[in-house]
Amino acid sequence: MVKLDLDALRAQYYNGTIVHIREEHPELWVIRIRPDKGVLHFKPGQYTTLGLGYWEPRLEGTQREILKPGMESKLIRRALSFSHPVVDESGENLIEPEKVNFNEFYVVLVKERPGSEEAPALTPRLFLLKPGDRLFIGDKVTGNYVLDPVKEEDDVIFGATGTGEAPHNPMIWELLRKGHKGTITSIVCNRYERDHAYKAIHEKLAQKYKNYHYITLTTREPKNKGKKVYIQDFIDSGELEEHLGKPLDPQRTHVFLCGNPAMIGIPKYENGKKIYPEPRGVIEVLEKRGFRADYKKVKGNIHFEEYW
Repeated sequence: MVKLDLDALRAQYYNGTIVHIREEHPELWVIRIRPDKGVLHFKPGQYTTLGLGYWEPRLEGTQREILKPGMESKLIRRALSFSHPVVDESGENLIEPEKVNFNEFYVVLVKERPGSEEAPALTPRLFLLKPGDRLFIGDKVTGNYVLDPVKEEDDVIFGATGTGEAPHNPMIWELLRKGHKGTITSIVCNRYERDHAYKAIHEKLAQKYKNYHYITLTTREPKNKGKKVYIQDFIDSGELEEHLGKPLDPQRTHVFLCGNPAMIGIPKYENGKKIYPEPRGVIEVLEKRGFRADYKKVKGNIHFEEYW
């Protein structure tokens, strides 16, 4: 076995330092990183990459990893959307841009990939780190899941599962701080209440801004027994419109969906015919109400970003 110079590898690849970790629970973290060259600037909704070396230790209890020869000295890179602190240290007010001297990411521990021989590589290593530790952060910022098509008077609905909420945090912050005139609604669906890491922040904002609504759903709490309500069900049943006090208007509403592909429900096209996946997703529910999802270069009013 080749002996690696770990200090040299880390010096070669690592260009950022973890400055803060908020552990919502052992498998869900909010991580703040300060890149050596300064904070990365991005459009709300965009992403970059985080990385660690395959030489780093892995968390016990995760899927066994089998590396091919030579991989031990390589770098793992994974795309992650930028999240955002949204509020300042008081927890009451929107944070000023100049106060954000770090890049924030919302990360869940992936312990295994059922049915796959390829074990999760990044998070079993990432979840062994602590403030002060070093890692790789890409300097390339990219992504088209952004607010560009939204007009000041439009209503905006965000739908997310799990850490799919990450890109919506800077988007909501941007809309609120610019005094957006339309209604802003964020719906987040998780298995358990403990998985809503940003809930307290957004509930305070919803109290402060009359045009902002924050809704959380769960699927595995005791109260959900016999009745799991997913985002697509919440919309289709009319509960969202009841909460907002008005019908959804495709002429003045943009919908942003991020997270589980089953929630989004991206259709396929075969011989010119649109085929929706089963079970149904939000796209099918909304397109039957006059909305249209983005398709190739044709932009609609449903925009989406899958998380795997």
